[in-house]
This record gives sequence, structure tokens and C-alpha cells, in this order.
Amino acid sequence: MATATVHPNHRLISSEDVQGTAVYGLEGSTKIGDIDHLMIDKLSGRVTYAVMSFGGFLGLGHSHYPIPWAALKYDAALGAYRTGITQDQLQDAPEFSDDAWEDRGWETRTHQHYGAPIYWA
Repeated sequence: MATATVHPNHRLISSEDVQGTAVYGLEGSTKIGDIDHLMIDKLSGRVTYAVMSFGGFLGLGHSHYPIPWAALKYDAALGAYRTGITQDQLQDAPEFSDDAWEDRGWETRTHQHYGAPIYWA
């Protein structure tokens, strides 16, 4: 379990605290997954993606999906992140491969798919 609330009054958080943090849907209190790890742009230092682990979320089985960081919002009261990602969005997401991290076209399609602003603009 992540310790994202160790310093609740700080605006910054360690990546160690983000890994393992729960993610919930926008409504309700059902946990849909966890943050497995983050992807960070080497030049800007911005977090670009949270690679999510959806263990059985909506029948998808245990799978990892890169989600644009902008598609997550921290909920201080919950001590977790919230997202509006749907089962259809996950199932219809642009196909991911290890080469995708070098493919700006894949990144553009992924951000558009999730309705998240691009990070490199």
C-alpha cells in the first residue's frame, strides 16, 4: 500500500509514494486499479504516464495500461487518484508496444482517446 498521505500538506510527492496508490472511478468508492509505475519525460521532468495495473477491472483480468497522467486527479479526502476511464476506453485504446514510447503518433492517439491534453505542447 502506498503512503501518499505521509505528508498530506505538501504539494510534492515522491514517486515511491505514488507507486501502488489506488485509483478509483469518478463516482463511488470502488477501487479499479493501482499505479504500477510512472513514465517521466527525461528532458522536461514531467510525469507523462501512469502505468496502471487493473487487476480484474471490469473483467479485463490483470493487465497493465499506460494512462496519460492528465487523466488522473488526486483526491485528498480519499488518499488516492480518481479517473473517468471506462472499460470501453481501455479495450479500444491504441495498441501498446515497447516501441510506443518512441512514437509520437501513438502518444497523440492515446491522449486523444482518453481526452487528455498532450504533455509536450
